[in-house]
Amino acid sequence: MDYIKKPMEIEKRSMEIIAPYLKDLHLSNDEIKVYSRMIHAAGDVDYAPIIKIHSAAIEAAKTAIKGGCNIFTDVEMVRTGINKRTLSKFGGKVFCKVADEDVKQLAIDEGITRSMAAMRSFGDKLNNSIVAIGNAPTALFEVLRLVIEEGVKPAVVVGIPVGFVGAADSKKALSEQDIVPYITVAGTKGGSPIAVAAINAIIYMLDNSRL
Repeated sequence: MDYIKKPMEIEKRSMEIIAPYLKDLHLSNDEIKVYSRMIHAAGDVDYAPIIKIHSAAIEAAKTAIKGGCNIFTDVEMVRTGINKRTLSKFGGKVFCKVADEDVKQLAIDEGITRSMAAMRSFGDKLNNSIVAIGNAPTALFEVLRLVIEEGVKPAVVVGIPVGFVGAADSKKALSEQDIVPYITVAGTKGGSPIAVAAINAIIYMLDNSRL
């Protein structure tokens, strides 16, 4: 059986297959890179018309990463998938508190989800950071509350929770505010791999030495 075996050749061919689905979207070169990785992670070209990237998001994320910003995630799957080795070259780390005992207790005390409690516990640490949400709509709603009500201001919010309850509404709310740049996906689609793909696409723009 003949098939492509080298990782970078597989990636290159994948991007070639995705490219025609982006040609009429009038994207910048950086946007193409982010769209392509998100679509590749999903294995679904139907993502092309529903990805939404704020005009300032990619540059803001690049600036934040180069400045050593941290990344705060809603679930371990997102934290695990982000290329922490490359991020660390710029001084940044990735944090997830969803399994911490203090977050568990806060969730019980407040009657909220753990992902929501985790974002609340980060508080001002989210300033000038990148927030990456790939699972929990409640986490995204909480980040938006912190932004709108408490003046917390991440550099960028990558908000791509998945599901049928709250996901579409939380992402719509993210795309309708203009306080914080964002990367999101309209509707019920999304998930941790898609959020990770968006983050890693930007990291690789700055340093693509993945070996």
